[in-house]
Amino acid sequence: MEKWNQSSNDFILLGLFPQTRTGLLFLLLIVLVFFLASVGNSAMIHLIRVDPRLHTPMYFLLSQLSLMDLMYISSTVPKMAFNFLSGQKAISFLGCGMQSFFFLTMAGSEGLLLASMAYDRYVAICHPLHYPFRMSKWTCVKMIIGSWILGSINSLAHTVYILHIPYCRSRAINHFFCDIPAMLALSCINNWVYEYLVFVSTSLFLLLPFIGIIASYGRVLFAVYHMHSKEGKKKAFTTCSAHLTVVTFYCAPFVYTYLRPRHLRSPAEDKILAVFYTILTPMLNPIIYSLRNKEVLGAMTRVFGIFSSMKE
Repeated sequence: MEKWNQSSNDFILLGLFPQTRTGLLFLLLIVLVFFLASVGNSAMIHLIRVDPRLHTPMYFLLSQLSLMDLMYISSTVPKMAFNFLSGQKAISFLGCGMQSFFFLTMAGSEGLLLASMAYDRYVAICHPLHYPFRMSKWTCVKMIIGSWILGSINSLAHTVYILHIPYCRSRAINHFFCDIPAMLALSCINNWVYEYLVFVSTSLFLLLPFIGIIASYGRVLFAVYHMHSKEGKKKAFTTCSAHLTVVTFYCAPFVYTYLRPRHLRSPAEDKILAVFYTILTPMLNPIIYSLRNKEVLGAMTRVFGIFSSMKE
């Protein structure tokens, strides 16, 4: 067994794909997804910033979701691609800590932000007369700031701990980024108390918001079903179904990965599941929220001069 060398600051990331032509093909596909996610989320942020018609709580929250997704995918894919193409698998101690911090910050913050977006739609559809008061600009700002602060505090605590535990096994992390469960497998001490805290943290930042979102949208869809306006019913149902799709695609694999007991985990399965919430979801969010959204398509027409012929 390889003893952890305190004089070395490097970890080893084993990566997602083997160093073969097939691996290169899959990597190019991931890079394409990264490009689409970067362009899509950047465009969404720009549209919401410059178009006054999108200056509403729902779109302010959506712009923060796009910013989180942009930082989310940027914290993992560039390093993974560089390591594969260069043949180097090392990541410095500081680099691993920074990657873990940004990843965990986005993970926790996004879970809270998605819950805020669900609350916004719940008030807008179920209590429309109270919407201007319950979802004021200041309330929206507090939701956004709160998501970022709580996510950052939670991330900092986990990052500090994971970088200060003794590592006495191989320094090779069987993942494509510095993920906590994969790093805990290298520790030479019993981390059952910390694993319990990871369970609690995941429940607070992802599982409980996910359950709340499902319950909220269940109430919303019930209200939508009883709407008299067909146009209003269609718009509300489209928005809610899109949000539910994103939330499920993001939260379900994340929660499943982090809440499973250690003896039920496998590195290969964890890496596959991580692709969903770290790579695919940041690409899907701008697509789902734009192509089925008449207001966003209208903003694209006004700002970029495209999609003028598309209809919802």
